Amino acid sequence: MICRRKFLNLSIASFIMMSSKETYAEGKKIKRYKLVAKATDHSFSNNQKLTNLWLLNNSCPGPLITAEKGDILEVEFTNLLGEPTTLHWHGIRNLNSMDGVPYVSQPLVETGETFVYRFPINETGTYWYHAHNKAWEHVARGLYGPLIITNNLNNSLGRRDILVVADDWLINENNQVDEESFGNLMHWSHAGRYGNRLSINGQFSPKIEIPSYGPLRLRFINTSNARILSFSLLNKNSLNVISIDGISCKLFKTQKIVLGPAQRVDLLIEDSSQLKSLFEVSNKEPLKVADFIPTDLEIEDRLNLIDPIVHHEVPPLTSAKIIEIHMQGGAMGNLSSAIFEGEKKELRELALDHSKLWAFNGHIGNYDFQIAKVNLGDLIILKVWNDTNWPHSMHLHGQHFWVNSQELSSDKRYLLRDTYLMDRGEKSEFIFKANNPGDWLFHCHMLEHHASGMGGVISVA
Repeated sequence: MICRRKFLNLSIASFIMMSSKETYAEGKKIKRYKLVAKATDHSFSNNQKLTNLWLLNNSCPGPLITAEKGDILEVEFTNLLGEPTTLHWHGIRNLNSMDGVPYVSQPLVETGETFVYRFPINETGTYWYHAHNKAWEHVARGLYGPLIITNNLNNSLGRRDILVVADDWLINENNQVDEESFGNLMHWSHAGRYGNRLSINGQFSPKIEIPSYGPLRLRFINTSNARILSFSLLNKNSLNVISIDGISCKLFKTQKIVLGPAQRVDLLIEDSSQLKSLFEVSNKEPLKVADFIPTDLEIEDRLNLIDPIVHHEVPPLTSAKIIEIHMQGGAMGNLSSAIFEGEKKELRELALDHSKLWAFNGHIGNYDFQIAKVNLGDLIILKVWNDTNWPHSMHLHGQHFWVNSQELSSDKRYLLRDTYLMDRGEKSEFIFKANNPGDWLFHCHMLEHHASGMGGVISVA
């Protein structure tokens, strides 16, 4: 943990060192961005009343940040909201001091303050950034955006590289964010805060321009607080999965893609002329959420739509250190009591007096709860048991882990991920090499579950 005074002194010194206008430092290119968080009215469609959101640079989703593998990313973040927040760079194996978790890796960025995030980019892929203080509210209000790391020199997405940023909004009858629902214990104890409208790239039922012919890449990001999304093109052609959570994988086929909160999946579409509409299919009746509009504008050929496969072999497990994580709690669960702030309390008291409903290993999790300490270089197996009646989208900061996944097809396969969707009752092993030092959060990305106890820290010494 780090004290605020010490961190501010370090930040001032770091800012002085990085204030040069030079494009390169230490032989690496620096990509600089400025993000400003503030209350902003947003239009989800042309015929609807403006909606009160909290956005970054007045954009929903926030601005697309791109960089090339090997760059240094520098983001000057200014908070003009009425309360503090931070930014987390989801899926990036970051420097611990730049990870954006308040009370663990940095102090809160207070109203009117500016904080500079600066870190090296060591992998390509589809990632995203989002607020990490009161994330259950700040993300639901719109504080997030896409982060794409490429291999090409201009750091931009070509016309054959299409983003699909999906979010689930709870909008009231006045077309405003339903503020009264924040902190609702029914949401916190069940599946999480579900919405009633689905946006794609910040719009309800948008039209997405695509090339009229040839291959393209679709990058899906689920930014929902809690809703598990399932997408399909509703045609007979199977979908070619080429990347999971930003990490390239051996191509495999599926009929639909299932995305827990915070997960990403990239598809290779062999012929864009076959794309008509995008459907969300988690309910009985498919919901059309976007149309693809072919365009005959001049479109460059992109030969590097698929990133090189770097990670695909599970390491030998003979010397692995095993850490057991028993998840309990929630409605219709088997948790009767748990330790909170050093005292054992009954679940009713935890819920009514503290809004705490979930536990790891009999402890109500928070930023101060340490799950385990491991040594740098250790091979770790997290044996995770979802002993609850609800699915959980489990995210490990600072590391990527192998997991024997059955999320996207009936065939299990080891995938390298940063977020894994666990079904109720499921037991899984998360395997990772602890090669990134620091205190790293492990938590459920159903954001209400995290806020109400499902989280803790794994320290890599």
